Amino acid sequence: MLTAKLLIVDDDVDVLSAAKLLLKRHFSQVDIEKNPQRIPFLVTNGNYDAILLDMNFTRDVISGKEGFDWLDRILDTDPLAVVVLFTAFGDVEMAVRAMKAGAMDFVLKPWENDKLLATMQAAVHKRADNKAKAGINPPAQANKPAAGRSLPQANFVASSAVMQQLYATAERVAVTDATVLVLGENGTGKSDLAQLIHQKSNRADKPFVIVDLGAIPESLFESELFGHVKGAFTDAKEDRAGRFEEAHGGTLFLDEIGNLSLPMQAKLLTVLQNRTVTRVGSNKTKQIDVRIICATNQPIGQMVADRTFRQDLLYRINTIELRIPPLRERPEDIVPLTELFLKQYRHQYKRVVTTLSAALVKQLQRYHWPGNVRELRSAVERAVILAQQNTLQPEDFFQNAFTETSQFTETYQLEEMEKQLIVKAMKKYNGNITEVAKELGLSRQALYRRMEKYGL
Repeated sequence: MLTAKLLIVDDDVDVLSAAKLLLKRHFSQVDIEKNPQRIPFLVTNGNYDAILLDMNFTRDVISGKEGFDWLDRILDTDPLAVVVLFTAFGDVEMAVRAMKAGAMDFVLKPWENDKLLATMQAAVHKRADNKAKAGINPPAQANKPAAGRSLPQANFVASSAVMQQLYATAERVAVTDATVLVLGENGTGKSDLAQLIHQKSNRADKPFVIVDLGAIPESLFESELFGHVKGAFTDAKEDRAGRFEEAHGGTLFLDEIGNLSLPMQAKLLTVLQNRTVTRVGSNKTKQIDVRIICATNQPIGQMVADRTFRQDLLYRINTIELRIPPLRERPEDIVPLTELFLKQYRHQYKRVVTTLSAALVKQLQRYHWPGNVRELRSAVERAVILAQQNTLQPEDFFQNAFTETSQFTETYQLEEMEKQLIVKAMKKYNGNITEVAKELGLSRQALYRRMEKYGL
């Protein structure tokens, strides 16, 4: 656990509660606030190491102007403050402008736990760096653990033969500095495998930096990955290290690499070949020492054939290629994973749920899990919260999902089943993308890609 104080400001009490439940396990103090008018008082008196700030507080107003105004007031009150923005998928361009105005980073709603945690850890370390540059060295700084050690242990279960083989390969690879490409459907646990490789490596006590390439606009790509110098563009008020420099000595995890455009692929390839970065607005190169792990759910081999992904970049990133099979292909892992998540959420929510009924075990193994491990994790969390007794039953877990799905699905073609499940969820939630994504155990971006794929 990091000795650090966080402040979360959002007008949605559910968002505040969920974020605090996650972060309080990893930071010594997490304060939440619904009323943005209290921000000046809190920032003046709280000495926060990182602030997570929503961009819109007034109902039906989505301009983001409030977020900009409060960001300015925070930085006026405390110039060393480190602010991370909460934003919806459609507000990414707005978040980019806010980063140019002084925010450190942004997190998309609904968030992925590992990415939110990694971002807030980076924010805390950035605050420490800001203080060090200003000649301020608080006592807690001496006890700050290395970034890599503060990561949660990966939720990686290897009961099936295919996963045991994958785990053994990952362990052999981990002790080298070979680049690794992790392939697999959404929700299979690609980021968990990347964390596991880092934790087993000789770089485990160094930073593990996650970059969601699917969420970075092309206009911000170079600044985000390679950094910029003061004055490089409008509102570039100070030098800023990119993700490559932040990961120096450790591991850089490039998620969703299949989403990069060809121009961005060319820029990334140059850095990987030369092992140097040049900040935007500078002509000075910096040597980097990072271990690269990439991941994608895209058919990257076909993309090379279609010339939408550079073959020379693929050669650079897949010295070792690891494929995580979908959950439906490794049914032996379903119950152990369920028990792992049950233990985690039982502790988190202080519930007395301890076992799975035999009927539930059968249902778990019959289901196709289109959202893979992420969907299973969400289902277990919901069941632990709603359970009325010590043993989980099918009705606690699925809420008739199996019965409805079996009636709804008339095909065993996986793509058609996935399409039908999305259609059904869209009807259930009247087209609310956020709720549909939660139900299916997908990120909003992944849901949008599937909807575009199936013409929905």
